[in-house]
Amino acid sequence: MTARFNGCKIQERLVCLITKSKSNSAPTTHNNNNNMNKKDPISMIFHDSCLRMSDVHLLQGPFWLSDQILSFYYEYLSHVKYKNNKDVYFIAPEVTQCMKYMDDSELELLFEKQNAYRKRFMFFALNDNESSSEGGTHWSLLVLSLPQQTFFHFDSCGNSNVRASRRLMNKVKYGLGMQQTRFRAMNCLQQANGFDCGIHVICTTDHIVDHLNRYGFLEGLPTLPVELVMGKRSELLNLILFLGGKI
Repeated sequence: MTARFNGCKIQERLVCLITKSKSNSAPTTHNNNNNMNKKDPISMIFHDSCLRMSDVHLLQGPFWLSDQILSFYYEYLSHVKYKNNKDVYFIAPEVTQCMKYMDDSELELLFEKQNAYRKRFMFFALNDNESSSEGGTHWSLLVLSLPQQTFFHFDSCGNSNVRASRRLMNKVKYGLGMQQTRFRAMNCLQQANGFDCGIHVICTTDHIVDHLNRYGFLEGLPTLPVELVMGKRSELLNLILFLGGKI
């Protein structure tokens, strides 16, 4: 169930988030190896995400997903699919990873600049990597419901990511001043192989937001249909093409 996280420089990423700086160039990976970049050309740049051909290749076979793919999809949800839904806040995996190392004042400033306090639901794409360098073996989804004062954890491989999810919860709840929040590990569709945890995070995110749009709360969420998981890789490839990317 490998799910590689490429890491980030915490302070530089924090400055970018707080200032909401935008750039027409590709986000830096802090790797100046131009030869590597030539061998791995850019597929597309979409808002704050950058997909390379190696990322796209992961969608074409039975491979784990990189953080860049999840970041791209969360940017798509934020700026296209759910752009008119002001109740939801999609937090990309590299941002979630940075949050693990911020102190309370940095988190408070980040949430303030992102207007997080006005959101009703926050979605964290979470990796079990416990360092700021490359690594990680599993993706899961942590959802904060502010109305219910509860963190809901969706893990497609049992409770293998509970430790990482609780650690993130403890960071976020103090950053938001919500010390009394609860934690709930949710029963959810389990992956049928060792590489689809990232696909489950993407599909579950969509599944939950669709439910929220209908009912306004997480209670009564039905099980994610397995058919959505099975068809998601092809759907993502088609989406990249539709948005002008290369595959």
